[in-house]
Amino acid sequence: MKFRAVIKKSGDWWIGWLVDLPGVNAQERTKEELIESLKIGAEDMLMTPIEPDEEEELVAIELG
Repeated sequence: MKFRAVIKKSGDWWIGWLVDLPGVNAQERTKEELIESLKIGAEDMLMTPIEPDEEEELVAIELG
């Protein structure tokens, strides 16, 4: 899988987030560490099971 990330240098830090997985963002001292943190964040988000509460419903929405 590939995800698009926006990354930039801000002072002494590198910051970034995944465009395709909102909520996955990171801040690190080096670009390489930032990219690794974003990969870990994406893996964590994709591995987290989604179990709706009793009053919720999980539905699939298809585009196009």
